[in-house]
Amino acid sequence: MFALLISVIVSAAAAAACVVSKAGTGSAVAAGIAAFLGAQFLTGWIVRKRVTKVQEALQEMLANGQKQMNRKIQLFQSKPGGNIKQIQRQLESDQKALIKEALAFLERFEPFRKWNLLMGRQIATMRLQFLYQLKDFEAVDRLLASMGLFKGPMMMEPMTIAMKMARQYEHGELEKLEKTFKRHIKWMRGNRGTLLYGLMSWAYLQKGDSEKARLLLVKAKDVTGDETLAHNWEMLANNKDKQFSNAGLGEQWYGLYLETPPLPKQQRVRMNAHGGRPF
Repeated sequence: MFALLISVIVSAAAAAACVVSKAGTGSAVAAGIAAFLGAQFLTGWIVRKRVTKVQEALQEMLANGQKQMNRKIQLFQSKPGGNIKQIQRQLESDQKALIKEALAFLERFEPFRKWNLLMGRQIATMRLQFLYQLKDFEAVDRLLASMGLFKGPMMMEPMTIAMKMARQYEHGELEKLEKTFKRHIKWMRGNRGTLLYGLMSWAYLQKGDSEKARLLLVKAKDVTGDETLAHNWEMLANNKDKQFSNAGLGEQWYGLYLETPPLPKQQRVRMNAHGGRPF
């Protein structure tokens, strides 16, 4: 948008200057192209620099909030006999407040929409992640329904794709879930597809198709090298469907809210280094 318009104007001005000075058609074309590319680079560099400052401010805000939660966890661990459920409720409340603050912070990115064609999608992707953490699934579904070339969240990271798949599962849209999985899994190299394989095989099993889940895990365990997927394949291969478990995928799996994590023992009450689920 603005960056493109400025580049076109600069390019046209450079070409016109060559024409006026009778430098020749070839020179005018070359000058126009060079001016366009130069203007694109300069405006892009300026915008990226300013966007980076806003991103760093957002990261600092989240990091400070998470540090405060980590201190509460350390204090709780240093005092045996505390109420686990109480500290969990407190941490959940703190996490919710932090995410709401982050959602409000996203407004600072809005001015850059005019300068970057993809900024709207980047904002939508961050908003999707925060809304999902808040379990505001109505808003999540609206965002996912707004998918388009220059709008809606970007489906590039495994966790974001898994969020979309999880919502399709919750809506009973198994065919759409399979389509989403197949569209994106081919781009996942190595263990990047672990969460998607785990989710898809779990969905098959929940729908009573353990054979599809087993066949999927035959490939998944070799492609990803993940121990959890290999264990699940072994359980299904030995008709031990009830022992299938994605718990080994950790917070990423439980962060989809498809299953409730087990209540930790008091001496093991922890959060990861970033506090909360890793999105």
